Amino acid sequence: MDRPNYITPDGFAALRREYDQLLGEERPKLVEVISWAAGNGDRSENGDYIYGRKRLREIDRRLGWLAKRMKAARVVDPARQADKNRVWFGATVEIADEDDQRRVLTLVGDDEAEASAGRISWNAPLARALRSAAVGDVRRVLLPAGEREYEVMGITYPA
Repeated sequence: MDRPNYITPDGFAALRREYDQLLGEERPKLVEVISWAAGNGDRSENGDYIYGRKRLREIDRRLGWLAKRMKAARVVDPARQADKNRVWFGATVEIADEDDQRRVLTLVGDDEAEASAGRISWNAPLARALRSAAVGDVRRVLLPAGEREYEVMGITYPA
């Protein structure tokens, strides 16, 4: 990886939960179904066997990806940011655009971003524009819809 995989402690815990659930629960059950289906004879037309093998490959691929992401992860606790008066990783920021439309965003790692929940990737164009901004700063960002200006209205970090 060319850059560190910053992630919050909650985001890392979510990756770990998914990994443990796939490896400890779903994969063993699937291996059991595949073994049972293989024992039924002709595998070429055995749906349980064919689907099971396909799903097993998907799980193994996902487990590999999760292991790689967790190995590269650099867990950053937003509550321990030194300068909480500026926007850094893990900050929850209230911004307002030119039309005074307000939004609340939290800057998180790539693996935990979910725009519909207000969590945007630390590497997203808007997040990059907001980095190191203080309350009252106006930042210009080039978005797919065009150039916009946002004013930082508030910054909070978890306790």
